[in-house]
Amino acid sequence: MKVRLFDFEREILTIGEEIKQGIARVLNSGRYILGPELEEFEREFAAFCNVQFCIGTASGTDALFLALKALDVGPGDEIITAANTFAATALAIAHTGARPVFVDIEKSSHLMDTALIEDAITKRTKGIVPVHLYGLCADMDQINSIAQRHHLFVLEDACQAHGALYKTRPAGCLGNAAAFSFYPTKNLGAYGDGGCITTDDRHLYNRLILLRDYGRKDRYYHEILGYNSRLDEIQAAILRVKLRYLGDWIEKKQEIAGTYNVAFDNINHIKLKLDKGSTHAYHLYVVAVDKRDELKKYLNEKGVETLIHYPVPLHRQPIFSGAKGLPDLKNTELRATQILSLPMHPWLEDKEVEYVIDIIKGFYR
Repeated sequence: MKVRLFDFEREILTIGEEIKQGIARVLNSGRYILGPELEEFEREFAAFCNVQFCIGTASGTDALFLALKALDVGPGDEIITAANTFAATALAIAHTGARPVFVDIEKSSHLMDTALIEDAITKRTKGIVPVHLYGLCADMDQINSIAQRHHLFVLEDACQAHGALYKTRPAGCLGNAAAFSFYPTKNLGAYGDGGCITTDDRHLYNRLILLRDYGRKDRYYHEILGYNSRLDEIQAAILRVKLRYLGDWIEKKQEIAGTYNVAFDNINHIKLKLDKGSTHAYHLYVVAVDKRDELKKYLNEKGVETLIHYPVPLHRQPIFSGAKGLPDLKNTELRATQILSLPMHPWLEDKEVEYVIDIIKGFYR
């Protein structure tokens, strides 16, 4: 049996006609940049995240970068974040001229250890970028409390957390601003690159509207140094279709994850613990296991696709040699040797889930 990590073919079979209608609507309109589809999607996604404003961007990386620029981050500043994430988190910080400062993750999760944040704060610290990794929100109450005590901003890296809840509140409304990615494999994915920023701060919103579109107030009047980073109309139309299904898709992934959780209770080193009212959106289903590399090879031989998110922590990447980190990121480094992403998408059939479970249990027998 072949079991895919993601399955775009099944997605298209489900919603393909609606997607084609949305694309045709854009093609027939003659409006391809900053048009009505983007306006409607921004309104709809802002409501989904329980915020006032949403600003579409060309990618999740741009969303992080532009949000940092709007928050006046620049050379000499330090931004606290995690090292067990995709490079875009730290790249966005570095591209502002600021320095990423990495803190370790908890022993019991893949998320930033909030007990270590204050040890990383210096007179140069300007903000905290917690990563809602794999679809689970960081401990935002603790992070916001620390930020308020030290007069820091909080920018959620919510690029993997569309639809996740933290104590009944959705990712995207938990800090000063949040950045989302619409990379195709995300819970809410475009058919190309895309991203957005959500916020309740009108000043940030007004600044971001300028930053994403050359810094201009009208066609040829440029008020600030801006960039070209706009979510196009075709991707916005696609995302509007998929947003209508997002809740159902996440529920299906949570159901599959529940089956996995029971099956892998004695194998997985990370036991999911959720605060009351919190949910995991399962952008990815990731186990932390012994003999990870051998298991990955075995699953591949049996037709089960897997990936490692992420094999090399950012503090070990040459491009971040100038970054700072607390002396000991032992949990981050340990998990990098154990983590494995298993098939997880809403169209997985029961027989495929059971096949994955049987193969893994057989490996550890």
